[in-house]
Amino acid sequence: MKLDPFYLIVDSAAWIARLAPLGVKLVQLRIKEMDEQNLKAEIAEAKRICAGHDCQLIVNDHWRLAIETGCDFIHLGQEDLTEADLGAIRAAGMKLGISTHDGAELRTALAEKPEYVALGPVYPTILKKMKWAPQGLDRLADWRKRVGDVPLVAIGGLNPERLPGVFGAGADSAAVVTDITLNPDPEARTREWLAATEKWR
Repeated sequence: MKLDPFYLIVDSAAWIARLAPLGVKLVQLRIKEMDEQNLKAEIAEAKRICAGHDCQLIVNDHWRLAIETGCDFIHLGQEDLTEADLGAIRAAGMKLGISTHDGAELRTALAEKPEYVALGPVYPTILKKMKWAPQGLDRLADWRKRVGDVPLVAIGGLNPERLPGVFGAGADSAAVVTDITLNPDPEARTREWLAATEKWR
């Protein structure tokens, strides 16, 4: 499959409602702390918004609720991968993306034949405390060789200025969180990202 080169990650359906109308075609809903009833409602609302804007929704972690709400794409971290029922995920016809940070995790991910693998953090990130040092473009290029035809997502510390290096190293898509959500004008920054990724679309 082909991923859009601009991969937005947000923590609410409200963010998707703000930014999807600008032309975002790939978005992950990543919510960490929320009760199940409200989480299910958020996923359903995100799905509804994305459907109206021809935008692919990827649900982070919450694979059971993603199945219940009829979503078709899930992203799992390595910890979640060990606990998820991958048989149920595939039986539901869902596509799968998996996070990786080192060689062992990459082997684990590729064994599941995912629709994409993600590598991060490419650059230092303020999103969360990471036990991995920044991976850098050389590691990204190495991942490109290792994954073969599997789409590769770069994440961590990315901004429009760093995109030529990231795509030059072999990434198919660049994931972004705080460069947009913490920007004083998220809509304007989203438009910058859309313009900056257009040549790889």
